[in-house]
Amino acid sequence: MLKGSCYCGAIEFALDSPPTMMGTCHCSRCRKAGASAIVFVKKDTLSWIKGKDNVQAFAPEAPYKYPRCFCKTCGTSLGEILSEEDSFPISANAFDDELPIKNGFHEHVNEKPSWYEICDPKDPSAEG
Repeated sequence: MLKGSCYCGAIEFALDSPPTMMGTCHCSRCRKAGASAIVFVKKDTLSWIKGKDNVQAFAPEAPYKYPRCFCKTCGTSLGEILSEEDSFPISANAFDDELPIKNGFHEHVNEKPSWYEICDPKDPSAEG
């Protein structure tokens, strides 16, 4: 079981199986929300320990369509933790436990700021 929480502890949740993948979103929206590092979780693996009612969702304006969630008290970014989809992203930084997964992709790289350098280590198994 992997546990996660917000900064102030008002929100606590757990996953009963590891995330399916991890990535980094470089869009300005995710960067502003402080949720660029994301993990995808399956809805049926998420359980609430406390504080689900303390999660606030910010609904974006078009063309964006996915609401971003955060703690009403401390502002910790929680990704799309209230999503009704079968799989959705949660901010990797909201986890208290070490995640058993590594960054596997980057998206919206064209919006990446010039000061940020993508420097993920190469996977030796991918080399021929």
